[in-house]
Amino acid sequence: MLKGVPIWFRNAFFVEIELNMEDAIVRKEKKSFDFIDSIRGLAMFGIVFEHTSAFWLIKYTEQSDRYIQAGYMQLAKFVTIIFFLISGFLINYKFTEYTPLQYLKNRFKNTIWPWLFWIAIFILLNNAQKIFLYLRFDRSDALPSSLYEATLGQFFSLVFYSNYWFILNFLICIAILLIFKRYLYKIGFGIILGLISLTYSVNLYSGWFPAEHTTALFGFVVYLWLGVYFNRYYDKVSAFLNKVPMLVLVVAAVVFFFLSTFETVNLMERGVADPYNTLRVTNIIYSLIFFGILLKMGPMKSVQKILQPRKTTYGIYLIHAIIIERVLAEIVRPFNISLANMSPAEAIVYSIVRFVIVYGIVVLITKLILKTKFKWSIGAKD
Repeated sequence: MLKGVPIWFRNAFFVEIELNMEDAIVRKEKKSFDFIDSIRGLAMFGIVFEHTSAFWLIKYTEQSDRYIQAGYMQLAKFVTIIFFLISGFLINYKFTEYTPLQYLKNRFKNTIWPWLFWIAIFILLNNAQKIFLYLRFDRSDALPSSLYEATLGQFFSLVFYSNYWFILNFLICIAILLIFKRYLYKIGFGIILGLISLTYSVNLYSGWFPAEHTTALFGFVVYLWLGVYFNRYYDKVSAFLNKVPMLVLVVAAVVFFFLSTFETVNLMERGVADPYNTLRVTNIIYSLIFFGILLKMGPMKSVQKILQPRKTTYGIYLIHAIIIERVLAEIVRPFNISLANMSPAEAIVYSIVRFVIVYGIVVLITKLILKTKFKWSIGAKD
């Protein structure tokens, strides 16, 4: 067919065909990972479920009450690790398609700007409430003690001790993987990251440093790495999961659900500041098993259709904390609900009501924003 054509042209011709074929394969592989959207939607559902729980604000002394409390909190405790896993799963191609600077530039536009925007909105609303309390009820004690407290003080508090920590942590994890990109698919590198994560697990009992999972900036790198690794070797991972009966995974998840619940109660009795810490060993295993279950389930069309995770997930993440703190608090205020005397059963009902209200409002707001020019504020592309 190419007889008589110079060899350099023929080589270029075949190289071009090979590259086009590789691009086609990559596009095909990307399409096959749409099921990750289903997991993303369910994970964000779980995040709001966890954050709206009334149990965060209750301390029981009876051990039976603590088990109910810990069990309820454990239900969706797999979501944080799963978010790192699916994030790594999705960015694997990005690491190969873009240079580090190109990747970070795109990430800044679609992730950092929206993140900073909603943190600023949160701070403005907090200060507006303080000013209202001062003007309406002469509450001079409600005013910030300094300009720093009204601005940077709140910013650092939100970044390190609220759900907004995830983005900072996520960026640190990405930066570490980019720095050690040449070792990205090395098992040894993953083992080192895993040992770092386990250090935080041991720290829950040793108390070497603050135990809150929101300050564990290096404890989650391994799960982002695992996501990248699972993507690279997805065929092998999928083949392994196909050999494992779903019943085995479900039973394993139930076993580690109870073990995680027991560990939480044990940490409560030890007086640990964050007994629900994500990096408990039992919860790590629970989360990985749950991820395997979700991978094995494959695409969930109904979840993608109803939740629209690709469009709404980031918006729900950015806005739900504001709705909990500034809107939900005002909705329940007239009812004078006392958490001190609330039984575990009542707390469960109250938590579910809080979840329904917050999730409903946040999804509505997110979908309304998607119809405006401000959709950039929730990471949506034009």
